Amino acid sequence: MAIFCPLKPIEPRLRYLLPADLYAISWVEPSPSILTRVFEHLRTLYYILHDYVPRQVLDNLPAPGTLNHRWQESTLMFTDLAGFTPLMEANARYGTDGAKTLLNILNAYFAEMIEIISKSGGNLLEFTGDAMLAQFESDARRDDTAQAIRAGMRMQRAMQRFAHIETPQGEFSLAMRIGIHTGRFVTADIGTPRRMEHVLLGSTVHHTKLAEGSGKVGRVCLTEAAYERVKDQFRFEPGRPGYMLAVDDFSAAELGEYEIAPSTRRPRSSLLLDRSIEGLVGEIEKTVELIEPLAAFLPEPVLNLLIESAAKRQIPPDFPEPTILFVNLIGLPEAMDRAQPGEEAGLVNSFSKIFAQINAAVEARGGVLKKVTYHLNGSDMMIYFGAPRAHTDDPLRAVEAAVAIREAVLNLNPPPVGGQAINMSCQIGIARGPVFVAEIGEPRGRREFNALGDAINTAARLMGRAVNNQIYMTEAVHERVSRHFDCEPLEPLALKGKSAPLAVFALKGVPDLTPQL
Repeated sequence: MAIFCPLKPIEPRLRYLLPADLYAISWVEPSPSILTRVFEHLRTLYYILHDYVPRQVLDNLPAPGTLNHRWQESTLMFTDLAGFTPLMEANARYGTDGAKTLLNILNAYFAEMIEIISKSGGNLLEFTGDAMLAQFESDARRDDTAQAIRAGMRMQRAMQRFAHIETPQGEFSLAMRIGIHTGRFVTADIGTPRRMEHVLLGSTVHHTKLAEGSGKVGRVCLTEAAYERVKDQFRFEPGRPGYMLAVDDFSAAELGEYEIAPSTRRPRSSLLLDRSIEGLVGEIEKTVELIEPLAAFLPEPVLNLLIESAAKRQIPPDFPEPTILFVNLIGLPEAMDRAQPGEEAGLVNSFSKIFAQINAAVEARGGVLKKVTYHLNGSDMMIYFGAPRAHTDDPLRAVEAAVAIREAVLNLNPPPVGGQAINMSCQIGIARGPVFVAEIGEPRGRREFNALGDAINTAARLMGRAVNNQIYMTEAVHERVSRHFDCEPLEPLALKGKSAPLAVFALKGVPDLTPQL
């Protein structure tokens, strides 16, 4: 006998949005009380996903699979945290208790910084490990650069709270670098209905990253372009060649507290007035329609984790040992600066195509393409295997994915820009080791499921040292894949943050097809 379920018309959409137990009971026992639980779960999930997506996406939320792009001119800020690795390593030895201690410290840091950014007129675009990217949109007064500088000064003053952190494992210190640049870039929503991503394209993003890397701990570093806009409003001193450091010689009253009143990100709460089966099904369907565009911006394993943990409203922090893969995509993102009117759409379509192919290669092997972020050259894609789902052969899966990704990049044929062909290439670095994974950010505000740790930094730095179209891996990865892939040892590399040169192996099989940038 067939089971009658009033949710049958939308069941194909619900099966990916309900925890396993609630899905089962809603199918076999669709009573008003069970349907009320379904609605309440979906409403909670909507609130969670709303906090996972940057405001820039929320304000112009596309239908899943719909590509769009637009030029913007504004000021960008990159931040990077110094001192996190020793703090993580000390707490990793204490398991769950250490994870909770670390999460409390990190979330106190992020919550304070996000509040300052927001109240100073900025918008947090993303977390990347312990780094942040924020945008200060230009307005008629063109004071976005000044707003970013004042925000940076407030943030550096707030870091005094984290200069001496007392923990059961001893005293630790956190500090921060801030880089600011202003310029023109393209924002785009790319991907497929199954997985979307919000990206920034153009050299402006990379100049901002360079400013952070060229800055000093405790200071706000500006590129020359940003400096020229505000040189008469602040006092500066020279930094590294091509950069200026803002001098914070303001009193508390002169600096002021905020530019704007804080804006709330909270969506409006749905009221459940009709508790009949028909009324409940109607409200459930409306909520699904709100969730689906947001859910498309999350990796499927992370979305599943949020769905299963929605009732607790928290993902337990952990110290897994995943395999981290960083891909630097060179050629296509930078071409946006040379695009003639009308050529931008072709570049966005090509970027969407390669993103979809890379995500497919990762998903097919059980990994997570966390996000597209930004490197000194090109755009990074941060990928991990082993969190939140672990497999016994995660290093092998990671290297297989790297090979598939490289092949997709080499086979991509983007349209010419300004009559010139785009030379596509990639750099890939793979590392393995303990990391800290948790919901990072404001506990009831802007946050993301994130991974932080030395293995992530190592993979990113290996990527940066790899020659074009090559795959570099650490010895810990090589040991797990040497029976399956032909690799050759390289001269040990001196990497930032390492006390001794690191043993590195390169995957054989694909020559360096383009000059290294």
